[in-house]
Amino acid sequence: MLDSSEELALSTQCKLLAVTRSVVYARQKHLLNVVDKHECLLLQLLDEEYTRHPFYGSRRMTAYLCKLGHRVNRKRVQRLMRTLGLVGMAPGPNTSKAHPQHKIYPYLLRGLDIIRPNQVWSTDITYIRMPRGFVYLVVIIDWYSRKILSWRLSNTMEAGFCVDCLEDAIRTYGTPEIFNSDQGSQFTSDAFTGVLCSATITLSGRIASLKIILLKDRCLI
Repeated sequence: MLDSSEELALSTQCKLLAVTRSVVYARQKHLLNVVDKHECLLLQLLDEEYTRHPFYGSRRMTAYLCKLGHRVNRKRVQRLMRTLGLVGMAPGPNTSKAHPQHKIYPYLLRGLDIIRPNQVWSTDITYIRMPRGFVYLVVIIDWYSRKILSWRLSNTMEAGFCVDCLEDAIRTYGTPEIFNSDQGSQFTSDAFTGVLCSATITLSGRIASLKIILLKDRCLI
């Protein structure tokens, strides 16, 4: 007699049920593929709806997916939106949180006449849908000419690929007077700001409502 709390080895379970372990592994792989495909579908739907309605938050996105027949709750939608880096653009509290240990930089472009190249550069991160998942794209542009100065791809949101992109832009085009970004942790990290400070570039923190959507129409790489 087995205790209900006793855990059986997979080989023993298979022997008792008269099935091979290969059948169990194949079933597990199939279930994982089904989950992955549904997750990617939800991410794709969120991405497309956000492009149409960038002011939608997690409540409206949840209602949208449920209307399409997907049984999701708001907590799951919030997790998926965080994966994509999506934030509703409607003004409100806590729509863009900086890293708690990173310095917050003031927004310096309000009322500034941008009249020449290398006066202001700007950057942000977006994502590109792949057949199975996403990759992240960081782009640096010249604010005056809208020229793409440098870009990098990564499968993680770590700061390294952003630093590499910045260093490449500086090597190729020199230095701007002001570098503008949001308060994302990649751009306020010591590694990223250290490159800017060593080149005596003034940092500007972009207001929360100005997101990568400003760059999407121009990032035809």
